[in-house]
Amino acid sequence: MHEAPNFPAPGLSRRLQGMKGVTYRKFLLIVLMVILALNQVDRLALGLLLQDIKASLHLSDTRLGLLTGIAFALFYSVMGIPIARWADRGNRVTIISLTTALWSVMVVLCGWAGSFLQLLLIRIGVAVGEAGCIPPALSLIADHFTRVQRPRAVSVYLLGGPLSVVIGYFLAGWLNQLYGWRMTFMILGAPGLVLALLTAFSLREPRRQISRTAGTSRLAADVIAKPSPAESPAPTLTDVFLTLWSIHTFRHLLFSFAVLSFFSTGIQQWQPAFFTRSYSLTTGQLGTWFAVIYGLGGILGTYWGGEWATRYAAADERRQLRAIAAICCIFAVLSAFIYLSRNHYVAFALMALAVVVIAAANPPMFATMQTLVPERMRAMSTAILYLSANLIGLGFGPLVVGALSDAFRPLRGEDSLRYALLAMCPGYWWGAWHLWRASVTVTLDLDRLHADQADPQYPHPLTTAD
Repeated sequence: MHEAPNFPAPGLSRRLQGMKGVTYRKFLLIVLMVILALNQVDRLALGLLLQDIKASLHLSDTRLGLLTGIAFALFYSVMGIPIARWADRGNRVTIISLTTALWSVMVVLCGWAGSFLQLLLIRIGVAVGEAGCIPPALSLIADHFTRVQRPRAVSVYLLGGPLSVVIGYFLAGWLNQLYGWRMTFMILGAPGLVLALLTAFSLREPRRQISRTAGTSRLAADVIAKPSPAESPAPTLTDVFLTLWSIHTFRHLLFSFAVLSFFSTGIQQWQPAFFTRSYSLTTGQLGTWFAVIYGLGGILGTYWGGEWATRYAAADERRQLRAIAAICCIFAVLSAFIYLSRNHYVAFALMALAVVVIAAANPPMFATMQTLVPERMRAMSTAILYLSANLIGLGFGPLVVGALSDAFRPLRGEDSLRYALLAMCPGYWWGAWHLWRASVTVTLDLDRLHADQADPQYPHPLTTAD
């Protein structure tokens, strides 16, 4: 596969590309974090705007669940595999730039949809573009940070999640109230085009640097005899699947992520509609509340999770995974009390606590994943993780909640959504069980990986400080 050439770097872009060491790594994390934030904004905004879209396009809850669930998840998940395959062997900076531009354009087009079918097709385009964000970014971060540094670095990157909440809920809530849902999508999609250009002109692909260094070396014979990871043949797709499946810890992380995604996505996608129906809150009010709860709570939890793993469980993935399992159990109880409460202030307070708790689980989980698998399979491992999680979670979670709400409606009326969401909460314990099982095998799997990497025939990763 031929890689697209790097863009020229005149002026500011040349100075950015001249950054070295710590300064460049910080800049890399900031750019990737902001891309992640905008990448997830439209999904959060869509959840907030569901009620207005339903009224405008005359849709049922089940159709809304289909729109926000399987229609998006199928293409997001499936397209993630070839994009991640490209990322494990090609230019990850180019991939992130191109896919960022694609989803930005498609989000803008959401504002022009005149029917359910049109919006469905546009959301498919958004899904294809968004599939190129997380796998290449996590792989790129893993190349720049050591095993001990990764939880903290991943936590900085994942701060894009709570940042997206501030944009997606607060800004989208008030934009919708002032200008309507169509203009909201147009405004939210435009900044991604600027980020796509910034990425293309300022970030560097380390594999290309290694290739250029090897190409200009006087020791040509030694270079040919021992090719760099960037030049060595990439494992076949079959090899990738078989290798990842043979890692017991990866299997349990895969199952856990899929289960947690099913319940959490189904619940979160319908939370705005629940508060609108149960407490008659406007989208502006909801946007403000959700921005504070998910934004501030997510930032605190994500930062704390990365710092805890780096300071108190450094290179101890077993301890990290057991802590995540405990977090999921606590989160299940807190989530249930949100929907048992009849006062929205109490519900919001419980949400804030739950968000801080669950956000702390993400940095050590993704850092463990990047440390657990071979370097040339990092992007694919993330894509496979999201393939299962989104097909099961994003694909069916919102759809199941919508169907449960419709089923409960004859008995509970407008309160049917409350009971549908409550019924989903115990599922987090299932995900916690798989995390605990992963903690039992992770040390052995990491020892096996490091033993393989010690083999002279093994293509060592770009980051050798592990």
